[in-house]
Amino acid sequence: MQNSRSGDQGFYETLFGRRDVRSEFIETAVPEDVLARIIIAAHHAPSVGLSQPWNFIVIEGHDTRERIYQAFCEANEEAAELFEGKRRDHYRQLKLQGILDAPVNLCITCDRGRGGDAVLGRTHQSEMDIYSTVCAVQNLWLAARAEGVGVGWVSVISSQNLRHILSLREQVVPIAYLCLGYVEYFRDKPELEDRGWGHRLSAEELVFNERWGERTKTHPLHRAIAVQRDWPGRVMGKNSKEPD
Repeated sequence: MQNSRSGDQGFYETLFGRRDVRSEFIETAVPEDVLARIIIAAHHAPSVGLSQPWNFIVIEGHDTRERIYQAFCEANEEAAELFEGKRRDHYRQLKLQGILDAPVNLCITCDRGRGGDAVLGRTHQSEMDIYSTVCAVQNLWLAARAEGVGVGWVSVISSQNLRHILSLREQVVPIAYLCLGYVEYFRDKPELEDRGWGHRLSAEELVFNERWGERTKTHPLHRAIAVQRDWPGRVMGKNSKEPD
């Protein structure tokens, strides 16, 4: 397939419109063919040595989701105690999951034994299978957004509890516990930004030249990034000078 800019707008709208959904799920079921396309898209992620270390555990039953929710509540209380003062109060006001609200929960795992003892690309960076599985998560997230399906990543759960509840084998690692479903609306900005928890950093601050910490501000790339600072907003049809 030849590289073309004809489909760029739709792709970037999907990319910039992706959100971590927690509060806006509705009860409408996700059709099996839509969920199938989303999983197939995830399965087409790049993987080290073509090892494809992922599996997808689809969770729709209430009992399992209730156990996961209780594990979240336990971890969430522990997490709140790590913050202090107003930050702790702010944390407690945030809704950080949609486990019981979303019609579908899905856990993406990484089988660290897949491919055997020696896997091309993992010989010197053994963690590459983990990163490959994260690529599958991102594929799934973007495919879901393209289908109009919201996704929320619940990370405030201990891996040990997930392993126990989902009966994972010893070599299988839970990478992402996701909530999927149709939503009332997609927010214009990330929810944590809307609620004052944080903000998106400027891309210019994050690009170095040649080695860590060195930045050549006159480099053409830095100028190009600065000039296009409001590009995401333009793609999404906004006049704001700051991207969401």
